[in-house]
Amino acid sequence: MRGDVFLWGVVVMHTLFCVFCYNSWQGVKSMGQTSARIAVVTGATAGIGEATARALCAAGHNVIGTGRRAGRLQALEGELGAAFRGVPGDITNAAFVPQVFDAAREAFGDAPSIVVANAGRGLGGAVSNADLARFEEMLKLNVTATLAVVRHAAQLMVPVQEEQFPARAADIVVVGSVVGRHVSPFSAVYSATKFAVHALAESLRREIGARGVRVSLVEPGIVATEFQAAAHYSPELCQQFNERFGPVLQPGDIARAILFIISQPAHVHISDIVVRPTRQDYP
Repeated sequence: MRGDVFLWGVVVMHTLFCVFCYNSWQGVKSMGQTSARIAVVTGATAGIGEATARALCAAGHNVIGTGRRAGRLQALEGELGAAFRGVPGDITNAAFVPQVFDAAREAFGDAPSIVVANAGRGLGGAVSNADLARFEEMLKLNVTATLAVVRHAAQLMVPVQEEQFPARAADIVVVGSVVGRHVSPFSAVYSATKFAVHALAESLRREIGARGVRVSLVEPGIVATEFQAAAHYSPELCQQFNERFGPVLQPGDIARAILFIISQPAHVHISDIVVRPTRQDYP
């Protein structure tokens, strides 16, 4: 009799343990991002932005992509289908930023819970010979426009997250650079803009993280995109990158890192991630 009672007790305890584990798993699952979310990706017409838009759509999310090249956005709509909507325009125009977020609500029925502030450009050269006119253009895109995007995102996300966290996640992902951590010997003034972007990301994280919004910084190393040509890097310098650091990163490598960040349960925050080619020792 005692043996039967003991065995029955073991069965009951095992059953209760299984129920507990299942309910705990369901709770974690509910905090994870298993359902479609709405994302805004700036600079989505090429490089990291385009790869990120593709990765998010492939993962089942809906994406608003911005960029100046309307034809490229239209082509992406044809490729990616109903999950992607292109909103052409200049992100350095302050009036354009809220229009992008409004487009997300119009296209997909809600405000975005993922914002990837990716749009930016480079500029080769040292401090002593920097082209000031180009620097001012770069500063406006890399820093001022990024600030406008993440500020607007925070203003929309915080009230929602204060009510819904941790049932859902909200992510602001800022694309910085390893040269925002270590001054670049081949693009010093570009480094300065990325140092500023890193400061903005960390300041925003401290401001709104406790209110349920994750702010993450992604710092890519050398990525093979249109960036090098737009920054006026010489073919010889690009060849040196390939010889010294190759194989260099591809845009999809960074997109996978971003997807990893936003796919965590709402209570898990990947706040800063550096992605370099394996052979890139510096910067």
